Amino acid sequence: MSQKQDTSSTIALNRKARHEYSIEDRYEAGMALEGWEVKSIRAGRIQLDQGYVILKNNEAWLIGAQITPLQSASTHIHPDPQRTRKLLLNHSELNKLIGLVERRGFTLVPLAMYWKKNRVKLEIGLAKGKKLHDKRADEKQRDWNRAKQQLLKKQR
Repeated sequence: MSQKQDTSSTIALNRKARHEYSIEDRYEAGMALEGWEVKSIRAGRIQLDQGYVILKNNEAWLIGAQITPLQSASTHIHPDPQRTRKLLLNHSELNKLIGLVERRGFTLVPLAMYWKKNRVKLEIGLAKGKKLHDKRADEKQRDWNRAKQQLLKKQR
C-alpha cells in the first residue's frame, strides 16, 4: 500500500491567540464558504486575529474573521468581509466543546487556516485567557531559551 502524503499548506496564522491564551486542546474544522471567499483566501486576503468561535444551537460559528473581497469579485453580489461563517465539526466534537465552554469557562479561538486536500480547514484552540503575569513569565522563558541557544552556538 502506498502512503498518502499530507498536502496541507498554511494560509493564515493567529499569533495573537498564542500570546493572549493558553491553548489546552486543538480541533480541526471545515468551513462553509462562498465562492468569492475561496478566491480571496487563495489570494491570501484573510485576517484571523480579531476572530473568535461561538457555539449556538449545537453549531459552531466563526465570527470576526475578515476575508477581504477581491476587486474582481462578481458584480451581482455584495460581499460582506466579516460575515458569520459556519464551522463543520462532528456531532461528538460539538457536544464535547459545548460542555467544556459552558461548564469550565474555556474559550474557542481560531489558531490557523490551511489547505488540506483542496479544502479550507480551520484549526480551533480550546483556550483559557492568560493573566498579565503569565504573559510576562512566557516572555522571560522565551528570552532565556533564545539566550541559551546563542550560548550553545558560541561554544561550538
